[in-house]
Amino acid sequence: MKFQPPYLNTEFVFKTSRSGGAGGQNVNKVATKVQIDFDIKNSLQLSESDKAILLEKLANKLSNEGILQVIAQTERSQLANKIIALKKIYSIINKCFVVIKHRKASKPTKSSIEKRLTGKKLLSNIKKLRNKKIEGSNF
Repeated sequence: MKFQPPYLNTEFVFKTSRSGGAGGQNVNKVATKVQIDFDIKNSLQLSESDKAILLEKLANKLSNEGILQVIAQTERSQLANKIIALKKIYSIINKCFVVIKHRKASKPTKSSIEKRLTGKKLLSNIKKLRNKKIEGSNF
């Protein structure tokens, strides 16, 4: 299931505040930092199975009340930070519903095994030839 706006936008709680850090006078005057709170447990748009998946996979990102919080404060405008925060929260939610394909182990073919073994024998013979001492030499 892929979530896109406006499915969950009605359940997001937007909060704005002043961004921290350096930035000049704009930082001190304008509330550009955007925080989105999403209460997964009380969502009306999600089914119970979707809620269970989100609560399980996002357990370490949720607050004690089960609220997912996303913060954006990189841009100088509130609208740009709001768009970034929405993209972040939707990407986090969508990643939870991606099903990972399990890799099937494959066996090497007979010809590949034979090639590997013949290559090993050739290298072994080359190394054996290096160790033979020449008679009559003082080395």
